[in-house]
Amino acid sequence: MAGDRDELYLRRALALAARGERQAGCAPIGCVIVLDDDVIGEGYNQVFALCDATAHAEVVAMRQAGARLKRPLFRGATLYSTLQPCGMCTMASIWSNISCIVYDAERHQVHAMYFEDRHLDTMDFICDAFRKDLTIEGGVLGDECAGLYYGPGDNPPRDEQTNI
Repeated sequence: MAGDRDELYLRRALALAARGERQAGCAPIGCVIVLDDDVIGEGYNQVFALCDATAHAEVVAMRQAGARLKRPLFRGATLYSTLQPCGMCTMASIWSNISCIVYDAERHQVHAMYFEDRHLDTMDFICDAFRKDLTIEGGVLGDECAGLYYGPGDNPPRDEQTNI
């Protein structure tokens, strides 16, 4: 169960998501990476703003953390995200040695377009990784954060759907 500290960082990720929603070419997905109670990286989805398909909030935050720490590995760090990380972001978390992932909205709470694979989810990647030290917790502020995204029954405009 998430504690007060987790909620604090998830709310910071939520504020980043709100910032991303207001920026052209960005999306309302926020991420904060914390190591020893210190924010080492944070960001929001900037895929279209940067013309970079990998510029998801989690990857943006990892790049910032790497630049700050001058290393690519973050063992002991916790990644906080407003949305269940996609496969790419989960694998990046595995490869960067993130120790814990805590996220808000779960994939069943949002439209399928947010995930590139309809049959695998974050837990499948974690279970298949050679990382027994990685923990994950989801749905912490799920209902609150799910409101940022199109829901499962919504019909988003086709030009806003990137994973179709």
